[in-house]
Amino acid sequence: MKTNQGDTIVINKSVMEFSKVEVFWTKGVAILGMILFLSLILFSNKSFSQVTNLKNTNTMNLLNDKIKDLKFYELPYIYDALEPHFDKMTMEIHYTKHHKAYYDNLMVAMKDNPESKTLSLLDLMKNISKYPVGVRNNGGGYFNHHLFWNILSPKPQSLPQGDLKLEIEKEFGSFENFKNEFEAAAKTRFGSGWAWLSVDNNGKLFVSSTPNQDNPYMDIVEKQGIPILGIDVWEHAYYLKFQNRRPEYVATFWNVIDWGKVEELYKKAKR
Repeated sequence: MKTNQGDTIVINKSVMEFSKVEVFWTKGVAILGMILFLSLILFSNKSFSQVTNLKNTNTMNLLNDKIKDLKFYELPYIYDALEPHFDKMTMEIHYTKHHKAYYDNLMVAMKDNPESKTLSLLDLMKNISKYPVGVRNNGGGYFNHHLFWNILSPKPQSLPQGDLKLEIEKEFGSFENFKNEFEAAAKTRFGSGWAWLSVDNNGKLFVSSTPNQDNPYMDIVEKQGIPILGIDVWEHAYYLKFQNRRPEYVATFWNVIDWGKVEELYKKAKR
C-alpha cells in the first residue's frame, strides 16, 4: 500500500503524542512509587513517626484511667534524642520490648477481672497487696516507665527552680546534698529496682528506693508517697552503654532530667 507524505506526518505525530503520554505515565508511576516507598519507611520506623501523645502533656493523667482503658503511649521524643547520654539502641529496646511487655502482661492479667472496668491504675497500686505478684510487677512496670520517659528530655530544664528548689534546699540542705542521697539510693539498690524522689502525706520530700517494679504509691513499700522523679536501675536500662558501671549511668541521668516537668509533678502532688 502506498502512503503519501500527509499520511506519514499524521503517523509520526501520533507516535510522538503516544510517546509523550507514555513518558508522562512512566514519570507519574515512578513518583507515586517513591511516595509509597517513603511512606512505608516513615510508618515502619518509630524513630520517624513518634510524636507526643496529647495525654502525655500531663504525665499523671493515666493514674485515673480505668485498667481496661489503659494505652501504651508513645515516647515524647525519638529514640536517639537523648544521645550522647542515653544511647538509641537501649532506648528503643527498653521502650519497645521491656515497657511494652509490662503493658501487655498487665492487660492480659486483668482482662477477665471485672474490676478492670471500675478500678483505676492509682487504686490498683494503692491496693496492690490484694493482687497476684504478676499484676504487681507489670502494673508497676507500666506506670514506672511512663513516669520515667516523661521526666526526661533532649532539651531539659537542667536545675530545679521555684518552690521545688526551695523545698529541696529545705529538706536536704542543698541541691548537692539531695543529689548525693538520691545517687546513693540508686547505686546501693541491690539487684533490680528504682530510686525515687517523692512527696509524703505531709507534703515533704523524701528519697527512697524500691525493689523490682514497686513504687511509692504501693501499699507494700516501706514509705508511701507520690513519686515525682524516678530512675530505673534495672540492667536493661543501661547495660548496652554502661555495662556494669551503674554509678556512671546514675551520674549521666542528671544530664537529661527535665526539672520543669518534675516541678509540674511536685505542684500537682502538693494540691
